[in-house]
Amino acid sequence: MDSGSLELANDGIWTVSQLNRRVGQLLESHFSRIWVRGEISNFTQAASGHWYFSIKDEGATVRAVMFRGRAQATGFVPKPGERFEFRVNVTLYEPRGDYQLQVESMRRAGRGDLHEAFLLLKEKLAAEGLFDPARKRQITAMPRAVGVVTSMAAAALRDVLTALARRAPHVPVIVYPAPVQGLDAAGKLVQALRGAIARNEVDTLLLVRGGGSLEDLWSFNDEALARTIVASPIPVISGVGHETDFTIADFVADLRAPTPTAAAELCCRTRQTCLNQLDAAFGALSTQHHRLLERAALRLDRAVASLVSPQQRLQQQNERLQVLKSRLARAASSPQDRHRARLALIRAKLVHAEPRLPELRSALARQEQRLSSSAQHHLQRQRQRLAAAAQTLEALSPRNILGRGYAIVRNDEGKIIKNALDLSIGEQLGVELGQGSARVSVLQAHALL
Repeated sequence: MDSGSLELANDGIWTVSQLNRRVGQLLESHFSRIWVRGEISNFTQAASGHWYFSIKDEGATVRAVMFRGRAQATGFVPKPGERFEFRVNVTLYEPRGDYQLQVESMRRAGRGDLHEAFLLLKEKLAAEGLFDPARKRQITAMPRAVGVVTSMAAAALRDVLTALARRAPHVPVIVYPAPVQGLDAAGKLVQALRGAIARNEVDTLLLVRGGGSLEDLWSFNDEALARTIVASPIPVISGVGHETDFTIADFVADLRAPTPTAAAELCCRTRQTCLNQLDAAFGALSTQHHRLLERAALRLDRAVASLVSPQQRLQQQNERLQVLKSRLARAASSPQDRHRARLALIRAKLVHAEPRLPELRSALARQEQRLSSSAQHHLQRQRQRLAAAAQTLEALSPRNILGRGYAIVRNDEGKIIKNALDLSIGEQLGVELGQGSARVSVLQAHALL
């Protein structure tokens, strides 16, 4: 019997596998997508991204699992001891007979409406592409100033100022105060952001607040605030709550920091980093400067080596002048000798260039004789070849063949007859002879054996 079948054996006894499968089907059909309230315990976040935990109340505990895709959509990481409302499907793990809950979504107990609103707004803004990393701006590494949007009484402001004073005291900090909790906090945060954008006196904005409950952080889940962050030409770093807290502002910000202190650390390079870069740049500049000086000194040495002192230059010019005077004196004393030598050279060239007419005539006569002899010899060869070709043509002429007693037989269409079997009795034929032609009629045809 197949273990996968739910039919009973002939004796009416269930197998364990059949029983567990049937129970699992009953659970899934009767307890599908129900809400369960309880406290989280034994929470484990696996490397695969799945969440494994237990849900308990004062009297009972049940195992639960939330797979990676649904866990990522939650927007926060639950903590043991926190109470939630879970939307679940009840399933049975057949190999052990244990039943468990597959969690589709979860919300904090007593705050389901806020969590539902958070998920709806998150889904809406994600569909518009406001969470797309390609849309977000690059954080300026060395800002001229950093702006902080938070409450003046917030501990997050002290954390940010302390971190910046320690890491980057050279960067000015401008605070744009706004309440971070309460009914009108979201609107005040929007006004503070817009004011900072209008004043345009900083290169990076930090939107920060310390940790708290979902209600405490709700101002940072405002849609108008999210759209203001997206429209800001100044990059915005969100540092709201603790590392496990997520708000809409975190998703739309150009960079999310897990804490306000981390936001301060991410907004600019440290003073020591800048000093190290400055030292490296100064060292490179110094090295380049020394190389330029060395090249200039080398060119100067080469230029000095090529210089000649005025006394040495005057001496060289005086020696050249003496040589020129000597050449001029020789040229002036014997102009006639020079003319005679030049005339003798020209005569020698004329004698050498005079044409030798008798030799050229003799050579021309020899060439004419060779040309005539070659032409006669070539003509004789061509005549011999023509005679041989004529003899061959005459030997192959059909007339000569007919003269030896042969004949050419054609039918009425002028086609030459080669086979007697192609003839019909009474057919008229034309016979061409060596002398004249005749018309004949076929009386009988025989084939050669």
